[in-house]
Amino acid sequence: MPFLELTLRCSETTQPRYENALEDVGALAVTMLDAEADTSNERAILEPGVGETPLWNELVLSALFPDDTNALALLAALEAFDAGLDWSTASFRKVADEDWERAWLDQFQPMQFGQRTWIVPWNHELPEAATAADAAVVRLDPGLAFGSGTHPTTALCLRWLDQLAGDGELAGRNVLDFGCGSGILALAALKLGAGSATGVDNDPQALIATADNGERNGVHIAAYLPEDEPAATYPVVVANILASALDALAELLAARVAPGGRIALSGILHGQEGELLQRYAPWFEQLEAVQDGDWMRITGLRRA
Repeated sequence: MPFLELTLRCSETTQPRYENALEDVGALAVTMLDAEADTSNERAILEPGVGETPLWNELVLSALFPDDTNALALLAALEAFDAGLDWSTASFRKVADEDWERAWLDQFQPMQFGQRTWIVPWNHELPEAATAADAAVVRLDPGLAFGSGTHPTTALCLRWLDQLAGDGELAGRNVLDFGCGSGILALAALKLGAGSATGVDNDPQALIATADNGERNGVHIAAYLPEDEPAATYPVVVANILASALDALAELLAARVAPGGRIALSGILHGQEGELLQRYAPWFEQLEAVQDGDWMRITGLRRA
């Protein structure tokens, strides 16, 4: 059946009040999107803090109601529930009943990163180039957690892993994917020849996604919450999280890299890389920052 969709723009601070009002008057579902999506001000939410629900500064809220809902009566009910909110910008439209996730996935195309790495959705045939004997193909359904390869921060890390493999620095080695999300980086590392991969994320849903994606790709990824992660060192560590988290976790991440090992840090906006380069300098040499649009990746070699 079709639905009536209400859409409005609000701030992060007023979002809880708007959502509470919408749910109180019978919203079937409420979704939140970055109001600056597809602009130069777009901001990725890559890794929530434990117990946090991070939001953008400006959001677009969408709520679904039964098709026979009267829009004017709905607005009156919302204003009565919380008269302090501005409902004048709300817009309405009829939307068809369809599988929105699958419709979105149909737009997700195979992508190549570096020389050998391919991310291919399950509903697509392999491109001819991805059938080569040395192709590292990750099959992914990006509906369960972050990490479809489409964001520059993920792409930067995938290209780095592909380059490591090309330089012979990945084969048989153990990899730590810190902030694993869907497990895409751990999966790519294993497909490129890594000996084992461990994922860490503070979102239990991400651990489910990582385990599921590993099983579907025929590999095993040991995934842990941060407090359950076994202390170990790795010759290859990749952390695709936020700059603030990379700063706070610098000592821990440095301790996870074996002497002579490699690290890649991503989730860094252009302009944030300077402080992080200084932050990691006591432990790493050959530090380098690479840019992709508004995003940066830092790589380094662990001092002996």
